[in-house]
Amino acid sequence: MINNSMSPAKPHTILVVEDEPTLATAIAQRLTAEGWTARVASDGASAVQAAAQLRPHLVIMDIMLPVMDGLEATKRIVAERPVPVLILTARDDEADKVIGLGAGADDYMTKPFSMRELIARCKALLRRVERAKVIAKNSENEKVLDFGSLIIDPAQRIVTMDGTQIHLTPTEFDLLATLARKPKSVLTREKLLEEVWDWVDASGTRTVDSHVKALRHKLGSEMIRTVHGVGYAFEPPESGPAA
Repeated sequence: MINNSMSPAKPHTILVVEDEPTLATAIAQRLTAEGWTARVASDGASAVQAAAQLRPHLVIMDIMLPVMDGLEATKRIVAERPVPVLILTARDDEADKVIGLGAGADDYMTKPFSMRELIARCKALLRRVERAKVIAKNSENEKVLDFGSLIIDPAQRIVTMDGTQIHLTPTEFDLLATLARKPKSVLTREKLLEEVWDWVDASGTRTVDSHVKALRHKLGSEMIRTVHGVGYAFEPPESGPAA
């Protein structure tokens, strides 16, 4: 696609993986209008190859793809190099979304969607990448959060449970760490969106719910308590005292 020559800085490169030509073109044109560089792949295998060559700043990934589905492509892309992935799904099924997030995606959108919301989600994910760099630098001297059987190391971004390292996506780690820094305190969905996703509105509260479900799948359902109508609270494991 076309770079925006008016931008003094090198534009972000976004890889669009979509097998429907009309939609892929529409997304790419909208991204270009924002001043970003857009590249398109029409199947999962091509997406993995394109991601390795282009090293994009963000990937927009449809789940239903030929050759290799979007979930497998996402796993391979993020295993090779950490990059935010926004998945697109035609089914408004919570289980599918949790599976997508478990594959390494950072966010999801259900078709049909508005281009305006798509761009807002992309901007939020790109902001998070820059924000994560600052957080990582500030976390270099942060104490390890030791809850006995569960240990969270903010500096190394490592989580272990009963001595076994638990693989978390960047978003899952940020969500867990944000909750764990205030054990038993209730954080609203809106606060979590602001702290973890850098969103300033409440349009993505279901995204928070889906990520919590993905975390519970990996850590156990008892570790994050739901406060209905409000948000979530981290409950330290009973096997050890909180730091």
